[in-house]
Amino acid sequence: MSRTAIVVGSGPNGLTAAALLARQGVEVTIYEQGPLPGGAARSAEILGDGFITDLGAAGHPFGVGSPAFRELGLTDHGLEWVHPTFPMAHPLPGRDAALLQQDASLTASTLGTDRDVWRRLHRPVVEHPHRTLENITGPLLRMPPHPLSMASFGVRAAWPAHLLARRLFETEEAKALFIGSAAHSMLPPTHPFTAAFGLVFGGLGQTLGWPVARGGTGRIVDALLDVLDQRGAKIHTNSPVTDLRDLPQADAVLLDLTPRQILKLEGAGLEDRYRHHLAKWKYGMGGYKVDYLLDGPIPWSDPRTADAGTVHVGGTMEEIAEAESMTHRGRLPPRPFVLLCQQSNADPSRTRDGRQVVWAYAHVPNGCTADAAPLIDAHIERFAPGFQDRIIGRVDSSPQVLESWNPNLVGGDIGGGSLKGIQQVLRPAPTLRPYNTGTPGLYICSSSTPPGGGVHGMAGWNAAQAVLRDWERR
Repeated sequence: MSRTAIVVGSGPNGLTAAALLARQGVEVTIYEQGPLPGGAARSAEILGDGFITDLGAAGHPFGVGSPAFRELGLTDHGLEWVHPTFPMAHPLPGRDAALLQQDASLTASTLGTDRDVWRRLHRPVVEHPHRTLENITGPLLRMPPHPLSMASFGVRAAWPAHLLARRLFETEEAKALFIGSAAHSMLPPTHPFTAAFGLVFGGLGQTLGWPVARGGTGRIVDALLDVLDQRGAKIHTNSPVTDLRDLPQADAVLLDLTPRQILKLEGAGLEDRYRHHLAKWKYGMGGYKVDYLLDGPIPWSDPRTADAGTVHVGGTMEEIAEAESMTHRGRLPPRPFVLLCQQSNADPSRTRDGRQVVWAYAHVPNGCTADAAPLIDAHIERFAPGFQDRIIGRVDSSPQVLESWNPNLVGGDIGGGSLKGIQQVLRPAPTLRPYNTGTPGLYICSSSTPPGGGVHGMAGWNAAQAVLRDWERR
């Protein structure tokens, strides 16, 4: 008799967990509360017919190198990665933009006196991008698959990004490129271990790139669904789960949910100690998202910025550090850090009639109720005079709107929980078995487990492997 598994939630992690189990011959059923699977990895024509917008994640340095996606062979199931001319650009006030290129030597050659130190700093990731991903996309409290690579990476990663950049770099360009990448941690760059994000995002951008999925991020979901369909998995949409006792009997239940949703479930049988840790879970900065439809390309002051897939709109290193610090303290800065993607530049299939689809979000305090849209518009306008005159359509999504669309985005937190302090290492509780809830047969596979947020499926992949190991032990 074959094993059975139920997955609650169909974000990329839930679908990846289901895919691995289904490939092992497990009978898998997925329950999704919304009308469509995919969670925050969906795409839709919210700006009008023929204009494809990514509802959540857009650029995918982790997705293109994901060990799970490579093992599942998603590019054999219709997924195609498209690379922009430049993975990332960082506009700077009063000077040309800094450019991250998909070549470490070319990137370094534009950084003047910081050329050599930039290359040395990123060498562990640039020389071994796949080893780096295999090391960091599992629990950190384990023996990594590539110990020497992890040691070389770790001595750099533990630093606060701001301190490391200030000590190593002389040019504003190098400082900005590094701090902009570090800001993906959604922590002030003065916090320990934020250098890890600068190293990883910068190193992956210079090797594997920051591509988009042709046709929208939803194509990643489509590829996962194709894997599941070929293995006979079943998906029930519009099927919210409020009581686990209402589900059919199964050998394992995997929850693609964050701690807040798990605590609301009836019938989970969680031990008091585990419930206590989930109740203490802290959520991080929120996102305020704006999807723009423009009548043409963004008029960047440095025209090369138009050829970048991702643009970090934040100004100098010190400006970003101050804005992120204010946001972390619960205050909305006048110039919040903005991440902007120009997906339709690399992927013309997302638009028509010469128009451009632009995706942007600002870091704001968790649950922020202020209207951050004018601040986002003005910050982009600062580096692209005339930008606001190009806007012919838009959809604004506050943290409350994001959470109402996807309850895992608590207060607009797109990472499943803050990475501050112990939560970066021990997610979601202080245990060496982060995917086990302590209740036999019940697992957690969301971004609240290692390695955290992003469309890479690795939390689901790791959780499914934990299930298989437990079955083998028994």
